[in-house]
Amino acid sequence: MNAPLVRALGVAAFVALACSAPGAARAGDAPDSIAAGAAPSVATPPAAAAPSAPHIGRDGLEHLVPELEGNPYRLAPGVRPYQNRVSFSPAFGNLGSNRVFAFRFAFNPNEWLGYEGTLSHNPGHSVHALLHTLSALVRRPRPGRLQPYLSAGYGMMIVFPGPSLNADAVTKNALTYGGGLEWYIRGDLALRGEVTQATVFGSQRDRDGLVAYDYLQETIGLAFYRSLRP
Repeated sequence: MNAPLVRALGVAAFVALACSAPGAARAGDAPDSIAAGAAPSVATPPAAAAPSAPHIGRDGLEHLVPELEGNPYRLAPGVRPYQNRVSFSPAFGNLGSNRVFAFRFAFNPNEWLGYEGTLSHNPGHSVHALLHTLSALVRRPRPGRLQPYLSAGYGMMIVFPGPSLNADAVTKNALTYGGGLEWYIRGDLALRGEVTQATVFGSQRDRDGLVAYDYLQETIGLAFYRSLRP
C-alpha cells in the first residue's frame, strides 16, 4: 500500500474518532434509562382529596344524623344535655276558658338555666288577646326521657276589642309562673306539656288601684332541639 493512501486512511480515522467522542461522553454522563432511550419521568403534583360522600343508609336515603339511622328513637345514655342548645316549641291549649296558640323559642346557656320568649294568641269572638312573655326556665337534667322544669316570667297582655265594640286596644302587665314536663321522643325532639298561671294587672270600674286577673294556661306541643357549637 502506497504512502498517500495510508495517510488518507489515518486522517479519516482521526476525524471519525474526534466526531464520536463528545456524543459518547454525553451518553455516559446521562442516566442509564435516558442512555437506553427511555423518556425521562416528570413529577406530578399530589391529587386533591376527594370530597366525602354523603352517608347513604340501608334504606337508600341520605341521613343528616347518621347515628339515628339504626334506631331513630334511641336516646344516648347519661344525663340529657341542655348547655348551648336552642329549642323551638309550637303548642296549643287553653288560656282560661278560651283556646290559645303559643310559639316559644328558648336558649340554654348552661345545663340548668334557660331563657325563653313566648308569643301566645288567644282568639275570641268579641275580643282576642296577645300575650308575650320572657321567662326563665330552671331544671335539673336527669337520665331518661322525662325532664321536668319550673318557669317564671314577665310580659304584656294586649287585648284587642272585636269589630262590634267601639274601643281601643288595652295593654296590661302580666306575670307568669308554673312548670312543665318534657318527654323525649329522640335526642332532638320532645313532647312538651306545660301548666302556668298568668296574672294580669288591670283596673276595674268603680274600684281604685290595680286589680289582678288570674288565667290558667294549659298547653301541649313539641320541642325541637338543636345544638350550637361553642
